[in-house]
Amino acid sequence: MFEVFKKELTELLRDKKTLLFVVVFPIVVFPLLFAVVAFISSQAALDAEQKVNTYAIINGDFAPEFTDKVFYHKSFELYKGDKTFNSVEELKTGVTAGDIDMGIYLPSDAVQTLDDKKQSEWQVVFNDSKSINFLFERVKELAKEYSDTLQESKLLSFGIDKSAQESILKPINVIKVDTADKRENLGEKVGGFLPYLLIPLVLMGATYPAIDLGAGEKERGTLETLLLTPITRTELVLGKFITLLTTSIASTTITVISMGCWIALALAFADLEFIKAAFSTLGISDLLMIFVLLLPIAAIFSALALAISIYARSFKEAQNYMTPLSMVVFFPIIISIMPNMELTAKTAFIPVTNVALAIKEIIKGTVDYTLVGLIFLATALIAGALLAFCVKWFNREDVLFR
Repeated sequence: MFEVFKKELTELLRDKKTLLFVVVFPIVVFPLLFAVVAFISSQAALDAEQKVNTYAIINGDFAPEFTDKVFYHKSFELYKGDKTFNSVEELKTGVTAGDIDMGIYLPSDAVQTLDDKKQSEWQVVFNDSKSINFLFERVKELAKEYSDTLQESKLLSFGIDKSAQESILKPINVIKVDTADKRENLGEKVGGFLPYLLIPLVLMGATYPAIDLGAGEKERGTLETLLLTPITRTELVLGKFITLLTTSIASTTITVISMGCWIALALAFADLEFIKAAFSTLGISDLLMIFVLLLPIAAIFSALALAISIYARSFKEAQNYMTPLSMVVFFPIIISIMPNMELTAKTAFIPVTNVALAIKEIIKGTVDYTLVGLIFLATALIAGALLAFCVKWFNREDVLFR
């Protein structure tokens, strides 16, 4: 068995493609990901912040102070084209056509409406499909400043001074007292996406070598030579499985170490507040726990990938089978980030989902080690069952020589 392991490992180490996916990719993926995400998000926010938006306002003389605030705001520029806008529908048409970025409709004189004991409803027309859009908030802020001025003036006319206005307008102020610390709050938001990086890399560390160990042997015609050696088929499978487990664990180890190193560099040098807030309290013991949880997952992927590779007739057919496997692995990860999905005694027995939820709990700092034990037990049992199936699969002539 160990002779098979040594042979297969030596051949894999000579394969540049295997080294690329097992070693280079995990090292490169984290700095590349952090750099791209940080650059794109900051650039998008900066562009949205600095963009000057063209606007048109209807009945601006109903609120001259507000109209002046919008006109002199650095983010707005009054439309100077030939088209005229006299209704909300015309404003919508202008925004859709791209003539203006925003339209403001004031239906009536704000002061007169307040004197009539009514509320004036202003309409802001714009395209809100963009994920980063400051238009509405900026107009709303300017409108609130004007509204507060009208409100204060009206209350003063009733003989209510400024000191009493706040208590009358807002007699009860509800204050939120959150029992969750900053790490737990950010871990809930960020921790769910970390398995999207780690688990597929573990799978990649097993699938690419597996294709060569099974289908590759068939294609090269060396499988028959192995079967003629004085080694049982069970030992052959175990030797190949241990090889795949080694490459998958190596990929896992490199992945976790790479993640820790690049997070540390980000905390030390880069101005990435969301990374600092989410990972500043993440210790070596937490990274070690993530690594331990990924080990049985690596065993499951190794057994699955080897079974698929043994069944495939050729290298290309094995590659075609591995694609659906990747899609199947992503499905339980998606389940783990669904709302209100938590690590419980029930979810601890759902393959892949349990590890994804546990990683999120580790990032949050609220992991239950009893449930971690259940996860390790459940995944180890599944890995053992898949390995037994793989051995049985390898002992069938109709599978080996399809």
